[in-house]
Amino acid sequence: MLGPALLLLAIVVIRAFLVTPFGIPSESMQDTLLIGDRILVSRTTAPADLRRGDIVVFDASQAFNLRVPERGLLQTLVEAVESLAGKGQPTDYVKRIIGLPGDHVRCCAADGRLEINGVAVTEPYVAPGQKPSLLTFDVTVPPDRFWVMGDNRGSSADSRAHLGDPGGGMVPGDDMIGKVWVRYWPLDRLGPVEQGQIASVPRNGE
Repeated sequence: MLGPALLLLAIVVIRAFLVTPFGIPSESMQDTLLIGDRILVSRTTAPADLRRGDIVVFDASQAFNLRVPERGLLQTLVEAVESLAGKGQPTDYVKRIIGLPGDHVRCCAADGRLEINGVAVTEPYVAPGQKPSLLTFDVTVPPDRFWVMGDNRGSSADSRAHLGDPGGGMVPGDDMIGKVWVRYWPLDRLGPVEQGQIASVPRNGE
Protein backbone atom coordinates (compact mmCIF):
# COMPACT_ATOMS: atom_id res chain seq x y z
CA MET A 1 0.00 0.00 0.00
CA LEU A 2 1.31 3.44 -0.98
CA GLY A 3 2.29 5.73 1.86
CA PRO A 4 1.04 9.35 1.91
CA ALA A 5 4.25 10.73 0.44
CA LEU A 6 4.28 8.25 -2.44
CA LEU A 7 0.58 8.81 -3.06
CA LEU A 8 1.11 12.56 -3.33
CA LEU A 9 4.07 11.98 -5.63
CA ALA A 10 1.96 9.70 -7.83
CA ILE A 11 -0.78 12.36 -8.01
CA VAL A 12 1.72 15.04 -8.98
CA VAL A 13 3.31 12.86 -11.68
CA ILE A 14 -0.03 11.79 -13.18
CA ARG A 15 -1.34 15.36 -13.11
CA ALA A 16 1.85 16.73 -14.66
CA PHE A 17 2.32 14.23 -17.48
CA LEU A 18 -0.85 12.26 -18.23
CA VAL A 19 -4.27 13.46 -17.11
CA THR A 20 -5.35 16.55 -15.17
CA PRO A 21 -8.80 16.96 -13.55
CA PHE A 22 -10.36 20.36 -14.04
CA GLY A 23 -13.55 22.01 -12.78
CA ILE A 24 -15.53 24.47 -14.89
CA PRO A 25 -15.81 27.69 -12.85
CA SER A 26 -17.65 29.98 -15.29
CA GLU A 27 -20.25 30.09 -18.04
CA SER A 28 -17.75 30.99 -20.78
CA MET A 29 -18.04 27.58 -22.51
CA GLN A 30 -21.83 27.14 -22.28
CA ASP A 31 -23.61 25.16 -23.56
CA THR A 32 -20.74 22.74 -24.21
CA LEU A 33 -19.41 22.88 -20.65
CA LEU A 34 -21.50 24.07 -17.72
CA ILE A 35 -20.54 25.58 -14.37
CA GLY A 36 -19.75 22.69 -12.01
CA ASP A 37 -18.82 20.21 -14.74
CA ARG A 38 -15.73 18.14 -13.93
CA ILE A 39 -13.52 17.16 -16.84
CA LEU A 40 -10.31 15.26 -17.47
CA VAL A 41 -7.68 16.93 -19.62
CA SER A 42 -5.25 14.79 -21.60
CA ARG A 43 -1.70 16.11 -21.43
CA THR A 44 -0.42 13.78 -24.14
CA THR A 45 -1.54 15.95 -27.09
CA ALA A 46 1.35 18.03 -28.41
CA PRO A 47 0.62 21.63 -29.50
CA ALA A 48 1.52 20.67 -33.07
CA ASP A 49 -1.33 18.12 -33.05
CA LEU A 50 -4.03 20.56 -31.94
CA ARG A 51 -6.74 21.41 -34.47
CA ARG A 52 -9.29 24.15 -34.98
CA GLY A 53 -12.29 23.39 -32.79
CA ASP A 54 -10.36 21.53 -30.08
CA ILE A 55 -11.26 22.45 -26.51
CA VAL A 56 -8.16 23.03 -24.42
CA VAL A 57 -7.08 24.07 -20.94
CA PHE A 58 -4.11 26.43 -20.80
CA ASP A 59 -2.16 28.60 -18.40
CA ALA A 60 -3.40 32.09 -19.23
CA SER A 61 -0.95 33.94 -17.00
CA GLN A 62 1.45 34.91 -19.81
CA ALA A 63 -0.96 35.26 -22.72
CA PHE A 64 -3.56 37.19 -20.74
CA ASN A 65 -1.08 39.09 -18.53
CA LEU A 66 -2.42 37.64 -15.26
CA ARG A 67 -0.70 37.72 -11.89
CA VAL A 68 0.56 34.35 -10.71
CA PRO A 69 0.49 33.76 -6.93
CA GLU A 70 3.71 32.47 -5.42
CA ARG A 71 3.46 28.90 -4.12
CA GLY A 72 5.74 26.91 -1.86
CA LEU A 73 6.21 23.16 -1.74
CA LEU A 74 3.45 22.64 0.83
CA GLN A 75 0.97 24.66 -1.22
CA THR A 76 1.92 22.67 -4.32
CA LEU A 77 1.16 19.41 -2.52
CA VAL A 78 -2.15 20.76 -1.19
CA GLU A 79 -3.12 21.81 -4.71
CA ALA A 80 -2.20 18.35 -6.01
CA VAL A 81 -4.71 16.81 -3.60
CA GLU A 82 -7.34 19.45 -4.40
CA SER A 83 -6.88 18.70 -8.08
CA LEU A 84 -8.52 15.32 -7.51
CA ALA A 85 -11.77 17.25 -7.12
CA GLY A 86 -11.02 19.24 -10.26
CA LYS A 87 -9.80 22.41 -8.59
CA GLY A 88 -7.28 24.09 -10.86
CA GLN A 89 -5.25 27.28 -10.68
CA PRO A 90 -7.13 30.57 -11.10
CA THR A 91 -4.97 31.22 -14.17
CA ASP A 92 -6.02 27.94 -15.85
CA TYR A 93 -8.57 28.71 -18.56
CA VAL A 94 -10.68 26.46 -20.78
CA LYS A 95 -11.47 27.71 -24.30
CA ARG A 96 -11.82 26.49 -27.86
CA ILE A 97 -9.05 26.82 -30.45
CA ILE A 98 -10.25 28.94 -33.34
CA GLY A 99 -6.99 30.05 -34.98
CA LEU A 100 -3.90 27.92 -35.51
CA PRO A 101 -0.38 29.29 -36.02
CA GLY A 102 -0.35 31.30 -39.25
CA ASP A 103 -4.14 31.64 -39.52
CA HIS A 104 -5.79 34.94 -40.42
CA VAL A 105 -8.90 35.24 -38.27
CA ARG A 106 -11.38 38.07 -38.42
CA CYS A 107 -14.89 38.97 -37.42
CA CYS A 108 -16.94 39.29 -39.12
CA ALA A 109 -17.42 38.22 -42.74
CA ALA A 110 -20.07 39.89 -44.88
CA ASP A 111 -22.63 37.28 -43.84
CA GLY A 112 -21.89 37.83 -40.14
CA ARG A 113 -19.90 34.63 -39.61
CA LEU A 114 -16.36 34.24 -38.31
CA GLU A 115 -13.81 34.15 -41.11
CA ILE A 116 -10.62 32.06 -41.14
CA ASN A 117 -8.14 32.51 -43.99
CA GLY A 118 -10.80 34.12 -46.15
CA VAL A 119 -13.44 31.42 -45.55
CA ALA A 120 -16.60 32.13 -43.52
CA VAL A 121 -17.09 29.20 -41.13
CA THR A 122 -20.12 27.73 -39.39
CA GLU A 123 -19.76 27.23 -35.62
CA PRO A 124 -22.44 24.81 -34.34
CA TYR A 125 -21.02 24.90 -30.81
CA VAL A 126 -21.67 28.62 -30.23
CA ALA A 127 -24.37 29.18 -27.61
CA PRO A 128 -27.83 29.52 -29.22
CA GLY A 129 -28.79 33.08 -30.10
CA GLN A 130 -25.22 34.37 -29.83
CA LYS A 131 -23.36 36.21 -32.56
CA PRO A 132 -19.82 35.01 -33.40
CA SER A 133 -18.50 38.13 -31.67
CA LEU A 134 -19.76 41.53 -30.58
CA LEU A 135 -16.17 42.77 -30.82
CA THR A 136 -14.70 43.11 -34.30
CA PHE A 137 -11.14 41.95 -34.80
CA ASP A 138 -8.69 41.10 -37.57
CA VAL A 139 -5.60 39.15 -36.50
CA THR A 140 -2.91 36.90 -37.90
CA VAL A 141 -1.77 34.25 -35.44
CA PRO A 142 2.05 34.16 -34.99
CA PRO A 143 4.04 30.91 -35.15
CA ASP A 144 3.51 28.58 -32.17
CA ARG A 145 0.56 30.60 -30.90
CA PHE A 146 -3.19 30.03 -30.86
CA TRP A 147 -6.29 32.22 -31.01
CA VAL A 148 -8.89 30.94 -28.53
CA MET A 149 -12.52 31.82 -27.85
CA GLY A 150 -15.25 30.63 -25.52
CA ASP A 151 -18.47 29.14 -26.90
CA ASN A 152 -20.52 31.63 -24.88
CA ARG A 153 -19.28 34.55 -26.95
CA GLY A 154 -21.12 37.17 -24.95
CA SER A 155 -19.55 36.08 -21.65
CA SER A 156 -16.00 34.90 -22.30
CA ALA A 157 -12.74 36.65 -21.44
CA ASP A 158 -10.74 35.07 -24.25
CA SER A 159 -8.21 36.19 -26.86
CA ARG A 160 -10.51 39.03 -27.92
CA ALA A 161 -10.36 40.63 -24.46
CA HIS A 162 -6.56 40.80 -24.55
CA LEU A 163 -5.87 42.23 -27.99
CA GLY A 164 -4.16 45.21 -26.38
CA ASP A 165 -1.95 43.14 -24.09
CA PRO A 166 1.62 42.06 -24.94
CA GLY A 167 1.22 39.11 -27.27
CA GLY A 168 -2.21 40.27 -28.44
CA GLY A 169 -4.11 37.59 -26.55
CA MET A 170 -2.43 34.76 -28.47
CA VAL A 171 -1.72 31.65 -26.38
CA PRO A 172 1.79 30.15 -26.69
CA GLY A 173 1.94 26.44 -27.40
CA ASP A 174 4.15 25.96 -24.34
CA ASP A 175 1.30 27.22 -22.14
CA MET A 176 -1.13 24.55 -23.33
CA ILE A 177 -1.93 22.20 -20.44
CA GLY A 178 -3.90 19.74 -22.52
CA LYS A 179 -6.92 18.84 -24.61
CA VAL A 180 -10.26 18.26 -22.91
CA TRP A 181 -11.02 14.55 -23.01
CA VAL A 182 -13.98 13.43 -20.91
CA ARG A 183 -16.59 14.77 -18.49
CA TYR A 184 -16.78 12.70 -15.29
CA TRP A 185 -19.26 14.82 -13.33
CA PRO A 186 -22.22 15.17 -13.12
CA LEU A 187 -23.01 11.53 -13.75
CA ASP A 188 -25.93 12.29 -16.05
CA ARG A 189 -23.48 14.06 -18.38
CA LEU A 190 -20.73 11.45 -18.06
CA GLY A 191 -18.85 10.77 -21.28
CA PRO A 192 -16.42 12.11 -23.88
CA VAL A 193 -16.54 15.84 -24.58
CA GLU A 194 -17.06 16.21 -28.31
CA GLN A 195 -14.58 18.50 -29.97
CA GLY A 196 -15.97 21.11 -32.35
CA GLN A 197 -15.88 20.71 -36.07
CA ILE A 198 -14.69 23.66 -38.12
CA ALA A 199 -14.91 23.06 -41.84
CA SER A 200 -11.59 22.66 -43.59
CA VAL A 201 -10.09 25.98 -44.63
CA PRO A 202 -6.92 26.63 -46.63
CA ARG A 203 -3.74 27.74 -44.96
CA ASN A 204 -3.19 31.47 -44.87
CA GLY A 205 -1.89 32.65 -48.26
CA GLU A 206 -3.08 29.62 -50.27
